[in-house]
Amino acid sequence: MLPEGEPARFGDVRRRERTDSTNREVLDLARAGAPEGVVVVADHQSAGRGRRGRAWVAPPGTALMASVLLRPVMDPGSAHLAVACVALAAAEACEEVAGVRPALKWPNDLVVDDDDAGGSGKLAGILAETLVDGSRLDAVVVGMGLNLVRSPAPPAGAVFLEDLAGGAVDREQLLRAWLDRLDRRYPSLAGPAGRRALVDDYRRCCATLGRRVRVALDEGTLEGRAVGLTGAGHLVVETAGGRHQVGAGDVVHLRTVAPEPPGR
Repeated sequence: MLPEGEPARFGDVRRRERTDSTNREVLDLARAGAPEGVVVVADHQSAGRGRRGRAWVAPPGTALMASVLLRPVMDPGSAHLAVACVALAAAEACEEVAGVRPALKWPNDLVVDDDDAGGSGKLAGILAETLVDGSRLDAVVVGMGLNLVRSPAPPAGAVFLEDLAGGAVDREQLLRAWLDRLDRRYPSLAGPAGRRALVDDYRRCCATLGRRVRVALDEGTLEGRAVGLTGAGHLVVETAGGRHQVGAGDVVHLRTVAPEPPGR
């Protein structure tokens, strides 16, 4: 349990030295009828996963790996907004605890140093999985893996909060700050006005907007410029063939190639 005074909504924190997947554990708890707010935190995952079945690998003790059980009253098509809520809370927690404010890469990453010339470093990834009963959203399990300590063989493109902060970051303090910020933001999912405000906040923090992007979809690939977010949080990509709204997809930020100097 979290210390007294922490947000009651996310006070049921269950710690694991090792698990296959925190998301898998929380999904099982959700199917068994566990109440909203259960959190599972692990020092190590043997089968952590990201979007599209990718593995999420981190040596023991090097990352904050946690999943939360949410039961928002919304239609299944709006469940992606839970990712926005968790991502914003995580960015705020990093700033509060480590003095580092990451940007958000649509739809599910926290990134830093994201610019056309230098690309981006991935600080965290977020994965949401849903349980749907007919047309009703029963539960959303949102898992996050946030890189804290640089490992001997880090994944390509990864950045680490302790490097960015210039010193040690207390994982428990970061966890408490994240859950506190999530507790404050979570009520925004309850109605249209709150969801619009959530998308507005996400839009202000989104490193994807204004960038050239390539978006991998089930039916193919889009390449163009990310020009906006709809009120529902969908990405708007402008291509040579017009504008497209993207509700889900893998996004790559494309670097802008500087023109060669004259005479070369």
